[in-house]
Amino acid sequence: MYIALGLILVVNSIFCSEKVIYSFSEFPYKETSKNEVLFREIEGACEGGCLGKLGISKVLCVRQCISPSCYRDLYQADQLEEGEVDVRLNSFKGCFIQQYNKLRP
Repeated sequence: MYIALGLILVVNSIFCSEKVIYSFSEFPYKETSKNEVLFREIEGACEGGCLGKLGISKVLCVRQCISPSCYRDLYQADQLEEGEVDVRLNSFKGCFIQQYNKLRP
């Protein structure tokens, strides 16, 4: 019995110690009030085009509206799933701000 329990513990520690590495394009984002206001303003405007969508479908619709190219870089190949913590949001905001700053005169 002790041998079986020991074997279970060894197998369990092997499988639990493996870390899942998740990689995605990273864009630096400085959280300033100016950047947050700009992002929220564009986000609010895009929400109007995503009426009728709920949950993650709405989030992805809004992100695609905010910046189709940033959406492609960060979400298209690996869609955000319901309940998933969006670790890519700050990179998305960074991508958006970089694009916005390039377009400014």
